[in-house]
Amino acid sequence: MRIIVTGASGLLGSQIYAAFKNTEHTVLGLAHSRATGELQKLDLLDSKEVEKVFADFNPEWVIHCAAERRPDVAEKNPDGTRKLNVEIPLHLAQLSKSLKYTLIYISTDYVFDGTSPPYTPGALTNPVNLYGQTKRDGELAVLGVSDARAVVLRVPVLYGPTPNNTDSAVNILLDIVADQSGKTYKMDHYATRFPTGVVDIADFLVRLATLPPSRQIPPILHYSASEPFTKYEMCLIFARILGVPHSHIIPDAEAPKGDAATSRPRDCQLYTRETEDLMEGYGGLGWTPFEEWWVDYLNKRQ
Repeated sequence: MRIIVTGASGLLGSQIYAAFKNTEHTVLGLAHSRATGELQKLDLLDSKEVEKVFADFNPEWVIHCAAERRPDVAEKNPDGTRKLNVEIPLHLAQLSKSLKYTLIYISTDYVFDGTSPPYTPGALTNPVNLYGQTKRDGELAVLGVSDARAVVLRVPVLYGPTPNNTDSAVNILLDIVADQSGKTYKMDHYATRFPTGVVDIADFLVRLATLPPSRQIPPILHYSASEPFTKYEMCLIFARILGVPHSHIIPDAEAPKGDAATSRPRDCQLYTRETEDLMEGYGGLGWTPFEEWWVDYLNKRQ
């Protein structure tokens, strides 16, 4: 299979690119600001160049990871965020009609408001911030292109190997826990997250690509680990793994205050039974427990 991965320098895209490179598939990794090594530099807003690159490569799958994924940044640049999270996916879905590829659009649990989990793939969306709105609108855009082959894959907050811990809302907690300078941090102990490893998602997508035609992939899939943590609870795990005190991290169980644009939903647990059924006999979900992954990863880095 010939596969294009957009956002192939990012937290998720880099692992998807690496996972498919380790198979018999032919893979093209696209990046923009961090196009290094084998990755090809491409501005996805340049529609003509996108069409040329895609037509030349002639993919069977396009896994679209490129996005503005930071809620606070999205709020400060709504127009730019809509271009990245809505207009580009729409163009890729339209292009899939002529080039006959399947578009896998990476979306988020933040399309839900967090008031009535767990959420099935068919549950009504109701995002509470601009980031979630643009990702929801991106979903509607790609699924609304008639005769396009599009699959929405929703995932929760992500962690995994990355050069900079700031690339992940989970990884960055490691730096906070390790900061023993005397500075204190208030840490969210209100919202429940389901942190999920990008290595596991990449492995899942490789297995998804091996499904026989009789296993029809539904238009919306959920992939998530099933362990619930607040950010504060994640910090406690990191403190235990690192063997450092955590008294400088203060739990904050109050609902966050602020305008709706930058608010976070309380619990957007994704219901994954449909995905489990789809992958029966092909490894299931195959997610790794949070603490187990971090112990192994940090031991290897020493």
